[in-house]
Amino acid sequence: MEIRIFETEAGVDKAAADYVAARITEKKGFVLGLPTGGTPEGMYAKLVDKVNKGELSFKGITTFNLDEYAGYKGDEPQAYLRFMKEHLFDHVDIEEGAYNVPNMSGDTTEKEATYGYENKIAGKGGIDLMVLGMGGNGHIGFNEPGTPFGLGVHRVELTEKTRQDNSRFFASIDDVPTAAITMGIRSIMNCRSLIMIVKGSAKAKVLAQALSGPVTEDIPASVLQLHPQAIIFADKEAASCL
Repeated sequence: MEIRIFETEAGVDKAAADYVAARITEKKGFVLGLPTGGTPEGMYAKLVDKVNKGELSFKGITTFNLDEYAGYKGDEPQAYLRFMKEHLFDHVDIEEGAYNVPNMSGDTTEKEATYGYENKIAGKGGIDLMVLGMGGNGHIGFNEPGTPFGLGVHRVELTEKTRQDNSRFFASIDDVPTAAITMGIRSIMNCRSLIMIVKGSAKAKVLAQALSGPVTEDIPASVLQLHPQAIIFADKEAASCL
């Protein structure tokens, strides 16, 4: 595992965008895994800027997002597909149908949503680079503390802390979904390489536990210690306890 520390959040955003941009030009048909939430917004803005300047193209790239709320079709204001369109997909030259988000809405069964998503990833040859954020309790994707490391794509009941953390995007806590579809730890660890972006002093303690403590399901991000091609991008505040 490699740890890269930057003075500011803006420095993290630029470095992560530069890294992703360099990686997706490595080969034809590159497969990229993507997160949502506040953490990657700055990186996405810089990737869009690179495309607008003619420095980068998403043509031929396939993307798979980590997660989506269970029951969401993708057009709801808080849907992760809508987030991705607003922050990235609608502003770059990615081809229609080349981006993928888990879906368990309408008549889609849990088995179709989970195994179907895994099969779609496998059909593309697996993910070349996964980009991750980390929650305040050490979760990655929606893999909450205590989630078995052996799970692939699965349905998860969201903890009260995660619902509280996400409630800022909703009118009230009562509107926050209680479940989601997420790539599991096994799915993440099967990616050929990954980066995790962490910002802010509020995550400093759990980041230190994840990177320096024991590998434990109580801190899901700690499993990244076992990945042979993992890089952590952190600002100085997030890294202050390392």
